[in-house]
Amino acid sequence: MKNDDQAKPAAPKHDQARRNFMRKLGQAAAAMSVSVPAMVTPAWGGATFLEAFNDFFRKHYKKMSREEIDSALAKIERKANERYGVEINCENTPPKENAVFGYALNISKCQGYRDCVHACIKENNLGRDSQVEYIRVLEMNKGSSNLEESDHYYDPETVPADGKYYMPVQCMQCDNPPCVKACPVEATWMEPDGIVVVDYDWCIGCRYCMSACPYSARHFNWTEPEIPAAEINPDTHYLGNRPRPRGVVEKCTFCIQRTRKGRQPACMEACPTGARVFGNLLDPDSEIRYILTNKTVFRLKEELGTEPKFWYYTD
Repeated sequence: MKNDDQAKPAAPKHDQARRNFMRKLGQAAAAMSVSVPAMVTPAWGGATFLEAFNDFFRKHYKKMSREEIDSALAKIERKANERYGVEINCENTPPKENAVFGYALNISKCQGYRDCVHACIKENNLGRDSQVEYIRVLEMNKGSSNLEESDHYYDPETVPADGKYYMPVQCMQCDNPPCVKACPVEATWMEPDGIVVVDYDWCIGCRYCMSACPYSARHFNWTEPEIPAAEINPDTHYLGNRPRPRGVVEKCTFCIQRTRKGRQPACMEACPTGARVFGNLLDPDSEIRYILTNKTVFRLKEELGTEPKFWYYTD
């Protein structure tokens, strides 16, 4: 005769999985109740269990309270100090009122020096070994507007090269951004000042936004950004140039850490020929509004209806 245990049928797999989950959750809750020193580093070298648990249940930036944002900023600053040995200041400067930012670029002045590219890399704490560049300067054949025939790996002894002209391309900060529509977790959106941003803690790295962007302006971070401590820009923004983790998509944010404080983007300051003009599109007295009113301007792939806030013009 079989005993009771032998007579019981095997538990369905989904019930067993649920019990396992609840057991692990209980263990996690118990671990959470124990005081864990903030600076403990586990043997595997990663985050502490408490940090990993908190990261898993973190909130979307747009749903975080003031206290939660302050806590997130402090955590970013602490982690940067632990990794690089550098004190950084991570801020959450909000959008300026009555401001929508836009950019205009004078192609006839651009000489292909790439000073804008290098300034952007330094300002935005891009990995030095990742080859991620928010700005690509395209070398074009004079008389041609075919972007497919351009070369952004050009390396002549001197620039500008004969028979060539140069067209820098970066995030167009579209007013109808297809990348935002493509994101399945709402990790990217357009701010009131027109800047399209990314919550790097919410991004799942699916790269749908990259496929949706017609300007190739989004970049997947395959590696942890490697930056010499002496070259780290300590003035950062939560939605901008703060240290990013591996496995997220990043992009130009019009130097949000600068422009929301009334400064110019690093690429504009670095341009030696004055080809770049940045400003508030809502200010009728701004230089960019003068250009849009008095120059013949065009936007890349305007027929797609993305409404870029980045214009090109020539003299």
